[in-house]
Amino acid sequence: MLHRDLTCRTALLFGLLLWASACSSEGSADGYLAPVDPGPGGILFTASGQIPSIAGYAFPPASSGDPAFVDGWQIAFSRILVTFDEITLSEMPDLAAGDQSQTGKLVAEVDGPWAVDLAHRDSTDVEGEGPPGEVGVPITALNGQNLNGNRPFATDGTRYAFGFQVVAASATASAVNLDAAAATDYQQMTQDGCSVLYVGTATFKGGSVAGYTSCNAGHDGWPGTVSFHLCFKSPASFANCQNPENDPAAPLAGEDSQRGIAFLDSDSVTGQITMLPDQPFWDSVLPGSPAHFDQFAARVVGQAGQQTPTVTLEMTEGVDFAAYTDAQGNPISWRDCMPPPTDAHDAFSGPMAFDAEYVPRATNGDPATGLRDYYDFATYNQSTQWYLNEDGLCAVARNYPSPP
Repeated sequence: MLHRDLTCRTALLFGLLLWASACSSEGSADGYLAPVDPGPGGILFTASGQIPSIAGYAFPPASSGDPAFVDGWQIAFSRILVTFDEITLSEMPDLAAGDQSQTGKLVAEVDGPWAVDLAHRDSTDVEGEGPPGEVGVPITALNGQNLNGNRPFATDGTRYAFGFQVVAASATASAVNLDAAAATDYQQMTQDGCSVLYVGTATFKGGSVAGYTSCNAGHDGWPGTVSFHLCFKSPASFANCQNPENDPAAPLAGEDSQRGIAFLDSDSVTGQITMLPDQPFWDSVLPGSPAHFDQFAARVVGQAGQQTPTVTLEMTEGVDFAAYTDAQGNPISWRDCMPPPTDAHDAFSGPMAFDAEYVPRATNGDPATGLRDYYDFATYNQSTQWYLNEDGLCAVARNYPSPP
């Protein structure tokens, strides 16, 4: 199995803080050897948090149709840290029309783990697979089937199933683009068992921006600015992803795009692991649901003496996702500072109740049988925020106690 080398990997084995001081300069890792374009018949593996991972979510949105948090919060990410591992290519992505998880023989694998900050710009970034302005973080590359006699990939239209893993942070991870602050947070991630960490600030704009001031009613005493530090312990495997780069080729029945990656004899191709950053904040488990931040701000209501309180995911443990309350036990209601999108469901109103749809509640407090609380609800949504080449759906296997 191929493993990319790093000049500073020895230092990494002794801890990320040591690496940060010895191997970083001007916010980037001097020791990181960004993969070069593998050329015709090869593939470059990258990762992206789309434009909002770097630009955040403005409120109000700059243009109609731009993603935004409908309850008036403006979101800025300092860091979005994630660990990837085991990027794979397999034969026969269309092996089972009704079961996307099934593929043919594994022919190539690149092993990490790799620690990546999707909110960080770096000189090694490449153009992303989405709209102009999106960037991808290069992780590694392949130009042959390293588990199949190093044969070249077919370039006759044959497609290979693409898979990857999101895993718990590890002290042995190769730090792809972490600056010193990210390295410090990543060390804490390792201790806490996080797979994904969101660090940033939410600022309520609905009460101060002309045309949106009325949506502040009923929220007296709420903080205007909230820092967030959200640790998601949600390792998961993603298999046989659909690939929008294959459009307009006809997909299998019930799917949006053809599965797999087809190689070219004239150029390299890209396999971009894409995060949808607002998915942990959705109000239901349905794709494209509106994003809200009130549920997190509510958990620091009443924290006297803290000008900018910090909310953590752990503060939502034990909070009923279907009857949400603030930190003082008071029920809260939905608020919309702008009309929410209704592609997924009609607008919610009244008491805040997150919609788990087809996902059951836990039986006897067992997280493997269902959702226990909002902590589980948010983690469930977050665990499926990964796609191929912008929005290609993958077969998901959650590798933590969770309902299917």
